[in-house]
Amino acid sequence: MRNTNFFKKQILQQNVQMDGSINFQTNGDINIYPCPWENDKQVTNGERVRYEGGIEVDADGRTRVKRWNRGSRGPMHDTLYETAHGAVKMTRPQVRPGDGHRRLTEEFVYVTFKFPKKYGLALTKALYQEEADEIMSFFKTRKEETIWNQQ
Repeated sequence: MRNTNFFKKQILQQNVQMDGSINFQTNGDINIYPCPWENDKQVTNGERVRYEGGIEVDADGRTRVKRWNRGSRGPMHDTLYETAHGAVKMTRPQVRPGDGHRRLTEEFVYVTFKFPKKYGLALTKALYQEEADEIMSFFKTRKEETIWNQQ
């Protein structure tokens, strides 16, 4: 199976220089239109492309659009343990810029259960109790370590 996203990214990586008109609207919208003599240049592969990103506008009108780089850091959770209907996941520490130095975000542990409605209340409670006991025994086997920062 071909990954069409890969081909779309390849097409969009071209550096297309165009003359254009930029309209700044009072509601904060920015519209960019190519000039009529640039009609022969194509920026996308013929379809509308939607990006999420941030826009920086200088006082003299220079504008930079930077897309948000979503999903480039891999999955947000690591699965530590799974049961038939539950999972124990831990968030990964992420680098967060701030105050002139890089900080890591905190790690959190999540326990989630997903039971189908067709099981009914009695069966769901019984399965929940079994799997919760299984997850608690997993937590008891984990070694807790405290690392003290020496300054």
